[in-house]
Amino acid sequence: MKSRAEGHAVVVGAGPAGLFAARVLADAYGRVTVVERDDPADEHRRGVPQSEHAHDFLARGYQIVEGWFPGVGDEMVAGGAHAGDIARDVRWVIGGSPLVKGDSGLTTVVSSRTFRERHLRARVEALPHVTVLGGQDVAGLSFSGDGSVVDGVLLGPDGAERLSADLVVDATGRGSRTPVWLEEHGYGRVEEEKLKVDVGYATRVVQAPADAFAGDVCINIVASPDSPRGGSCQRVEGDRAVVTLYGVLGDHPPTDVEGFNAFAKSLAAPDIHEILEVSEPLTEARRYRFPASLRRRYEQMGSFPRGLLLLGDAVCSLNPRYGQGMAFAALQALALQEHLQEEGEGLEAGAYFQRLAGQVIDPVWGMTLLSDLSFPGVQGERTPETLQVLDIVGRTQIAATLDGSLALSCLRVFGLIDPPTALMDPAVQERVHETLSRRPAHAGSGTEGNSETDRGN
Repeated sequence: MKSRAEGHAVVVGAGPAGLFAARVLADAYGRVTVVERDDPADEHRRGVPQSEHAHDFLARGYQIVEGWFPGVGDEMVAGGAHAGDIARDVRWVIGGSPLVKGDSGLTTVVSSRTFRERHLRARVEALPHVTVLGGQDVAGLSFSGDGSVVDGVLLGPDGAERLSADLVVDATGRGSRTPVWLEEHGYGRVEEEKLKVDVGYATRVVQAPADAFAGDVCINIVASPDSPRGGSCQRVEGDRAVVTLYGVLGDHPPTDVEGFNAFAKSLAAPDIHEILEVSEPLTEARRYRFPASLRRRYEQMGSFPRGLLLLGDAVCSLNPRYGQGMAFAALQALALQEHLQEEGEGLEAGAYFQRLAGQVIDPVWGMTLLSDLSFPGVQGERTPETLQVLDIVGRTQIAATLDGSLALSCLRVFGLIDPPTALMDPAVQERVHETLSRRPAHAGSGTEGNSETDRGN
């Protein structure tokens, strides 16, 4: 029997999820090939329509990636990206009020998505025995004679060329064709869960004076039920800024300059509009629409072929306004790494998907759905327990605009460092109660829900 170190792993998709998967597989397999339909070096790939918009690199994602690619953050900063503490150098505005600033000891690096991908891809391509093949469309999966094993991928428009593999990892994103291919080979259709949010974006790049940010690297104005519009303004390489505005449930920002600026002025705080007023537009505004969060329940399938795994948006695609996509993909790749280390030469898909669901997807999916359900127009079940949690989280976020310790607690959850349950800790809630009891009687009621900013993966 061939050992894994002698084997060949194929990753389909060269976005962040695919690059993270390749990094993990490079430690376990003798050869790794990343297959990408588009040219990976193309900064505006057809398969990534959201690439122009602002993207977060949440604290936990940054930690994981630095572990895999030591020093990549410093390389990015040397190339023009901006590093900062998530609590001191990022301005978070919730319910119209900023979170209290402080030192968290947690770093983020702010850049355009294309700049970040370029650095990550260079690190992956430098790994021994890793090859990135661009311009290669995967037409299907190659199955063994009895259909129980995926033993490669079929390349080209007609699938005439077969690339053999001991393991195939699908990281092609939300548009993954694996559900169709599995059904065609008798495995049934994977169950899907959706939550309609109808988020729409408009993004433009501007030339902004550095002093307009008052020392911050990013400004996030979070949408809330009372003000369902939000935005992000990020300092990126080349002394530019990426300004992304978004609205939920069909309330989408316009792309003309006057309408774009008016939408920014309508946000719960003036910070982003003030930067636009002193900036020069460098690009036309681009649109992106995200209809619904999507989760594919591979862990519930009764049978699944050996030799095939999935991760990233191919398994779970989250509302991008929370900015979790890249960190979420890194956490999934970390689960794959742990699975490879613990499973020895065997590789049980069922055990992998159970790990992925319980360890990574369940808590993040639950957190984002809870926040989306704080918007009355989002259709979904709101149990008494759900309403109670929404009230607790909303009160905690209000208190975080008054108390630095609570602000850090919220940011650690936003950054996927701590689980959402951390905000329910009795000590945290006692501090929330004490903080709100000292609030002036005329203070506003704030907002509900747990939210970051936008950005897809």
